[in-house]
Amino acid sequence: MVTETAVVQGPGPGRRAVCRLALSAAAAAVVPARRALAAPAPSRKLPALSAPGRPFLAGRLRHATVLQSFAVDERKGHLYALQVVAGGVRLAGEATAPSHAQRVGNGDLCLNRLTLDGSPAGYMYLKGFGHGGSIGLEDSADGVTLWTEWDANPASGYGRGVCRFRFTDGQVLARDSGGLGTCHPVPGSTSNAPALDVTHRQLLLRYKTDGIPRFALYDLDRFRAGWFLPLADFAQPGAGLALPFQGMAVHGAYAYQLLGSAYGTGNPASSGGNTRLYRIDLRSGRVVWQQRERTAPGLAPREPEGLAVRREGGTPRLCLGFVEGPAGGRGFRLYDKALS
Repeated sequence: MVTETAVVQGPGPGRRAVCRLALSAAAAAVVPARRALAAPAPSRKLPALSAPGRPFLAGRLRHATVLQSFAVDERKGHLYALQVVAGGVRLAGEATAPSHAQRVGNGDLCLNRLTLDGSPAGYMYLKGFGHGGSIGLEDSADGVTLWTEWDANPASGYGRGVCRFRFTDGQVLARDSGGLGTCHPVPGSTSNAPALDVTHRQLLLRYKTDGIPRFALYDLDRFRAGWFLPLADFAQPGAGLALPFQGMAVHGAYAYQLLGSAYGTGNPASSGGNTRLYRIDLRSGRVVWQQRERTAPGLAPREPEGLAVRREGGTPRLCLGFVEGPAGGRGFRLYDKALS
């Protein structure tokens, strides 16, 4: 068992920020009683999670830039994936076509919708939102609501807040567009990224304050209503390894995170890569299991990008994303494995 980080108590009552909830009447709802996290069953071995993932989906996105994060809507048979807008693309209302570096600095994203055979099925543009480090999805009978980072910091291109919106094919949204539900759950923070567990009604937020990455867990319905008192708040494990953060997911009493970089100098393919997968106890903030991820070692450049939980016949599975293909022609491959 690895214990990389000490528990840090979350802030006391009073953390509450103004949230513009254009999409939900939940703002006026009574906040439910605080829900305690269920204690996870102790386990020394996770053989299913330790095994390499099986192929799930391969494809390409609208732009040549790489996959950043994804979420799966299995009921409607769609994958939603974020990427930074490519350089040289001019969107409606723009006088020029910014470079890729400008798009990164602006926090301009393309939200792709694909079918589960990898075929394009729509897109949106999100201007001034962030880097696309994580995406959450809520499905309902009348449409899909996406959760992303929002309000890109001009100094970094990463989001200082969180927003939600309905997917509308072909729409271009700016940070101040109508129809967005927006909030700054941790005022003064940056690098905000949300992940959802709709089964257990939880939202996991990754954020940075003073350059230090942290995780905070919230009751999803409270969060929607503008109440930002976390159930847990702790330093991100593994940050001291200086590996790029590449994705996160949450399910039940555990959070999952993906760290690592593409093959290259200092990370040769012959080494098996530096990608690491973590399982973190949300009650304590401690790592209960981690491994150097062995899925798809033959991909090139095999940069890990994105982590999500999908359900197959009601059984949760952890889904990992990797980039493959030459520069200017990048594709992606997704793999999944049982969470047990």
